[in-house]
Amino acid sequence: MVAVWHDRTLSAGQRADALLAEMSLDEKIGQLGSYWPRQEPETGADGSSVGGEVAPMESAFAGRPGFATTAQHGLGQLTRVFGSAPIEPADGVARLAEFQQAVMELNRFRIPAVAHEECLTGFTAYRATVYPAAIAWGATFDPALVDEMAHRIGSDMRSLGIHQGLSPLLDVVRDYRWGRVEETLGEDPYVVGTLGTAYVKGLQRAGIVATLKHFVGYPAGRAGRNHAPVPMGKRELEDVMLPPFEMAVREGGVDSVMNSYSDIDGVPPAASVELLTTVLRERWGFTGTVVSDYWAVAFLHLMHKVADSLAEAGAQALTAGLDVELPETGGFYHLADQVRSGRLDEALVDRAARRVLTQKARLGLLDEGWDPAAQGAAVDLDPPENRDLARRVAEASVVLLANPDTT
Repeated sequence: MVAVWHDRTLSAGQRADALLAEMSLDEKIGQLGSYWPRQEPETGADGSSVGGEVAPMESAFAGRPGFATTAQHGLGQLTRVFGSAPIEPADGVARLAEFQQAVMELNRFRIPAVAHEECLTGFTAYRATVYPAAIAWGATFDPALVDEMAHRIGSDMRSLGIHQGLSPLLDVVRDYRWGRVEETLGEDPYVVGTLGTAYVKGLQRAGIVATLKHFVGYPAGRAGRNHAPVPMGKRELEDVMLPPFEMAVREGGVDSVMNSYSDIDGVPPAASVELLTTVLRERWGFTGTVVSDYWAVAFLHLMHKVADSLAEAGAQALTAGLDVELPETGGFYHLADQVRSGRLDEALVDRAARRVLTQKARLGLLDEGWDPAAQGAAVDLDPPENRDLARRVAEASVVLLANPDTT
């Protein structure tokens, strides 16, 4: 007899509900975690981190539990199997299939993981086409061209067995000293929202879950410093920072959102019920998953100091409305203990797990007979068509200014 959650005639939500009803607490929590097959940074003679770092403060998270421990009850996401170090596309496909097979064998429902990668200037991997930076998209003022570019990026990723892309940035620039300005679409909320929504539509039309980031206020850190507090009032937040995200949710139908690192008036978004639940879901009707920026859950304890332990950080994030901890499980390891001790309502675990399973159903990951070996193939990630499109985007971004006639 075919399990109810395999029945493709049912809605994704119905399939998720049927599967959720059969899962233990530990199995549900497994769907909220992630694993990154990254190289551990080494310590140099002077005590500094040497090599291996591709994300902020990565060296602070050495000595993590292994894959078998992380995925023993199931796994929500696999982090950057292609993008952490140079790997030939064919080898990346094989490696991802091996990890997916292992994930399935470790959980009794044989549920694979969502595989995500970075894709702002194209798929961030070896031998893939590099497109102009997002600040150049803003200069094109051409949503159709951005949609075409995103669709091509998404199609390349989907052909390899990837499911989610961590783009686009909808951060509205407020201080040009900030070090990530080139990753943004500029300083105008309407331009950012219009072109960012076009990117979302193009990527998701290719079958890749788009991820809005960084929700919200990240580019307005004090003195232009990364991770700095955001001294911003509610009116400026509503008028400048939120509109691009709202546009991508309401008009773009985006499937995922990532929190910002920076706290606003002392409250980090990863722990904000107001932002992740009231604004995002109740006001705007967002129905996808909220994923953490890398180690943002741990930062509630280590950097923001709003949680007195990693366990408390996990509980705060889940309560606020964060569904999946990236790039690897940390605070969410402690959710089961929090529930069993009565400090956390299991309904919050169910809420997040249902969102994750619903997304997996939409991606085909709950289909009977899903075969990791059949999900990807070795393809040319930098064909002439890609390079032609990259050139067209670059040319469209060139803006010529004429000196005024002073005669």
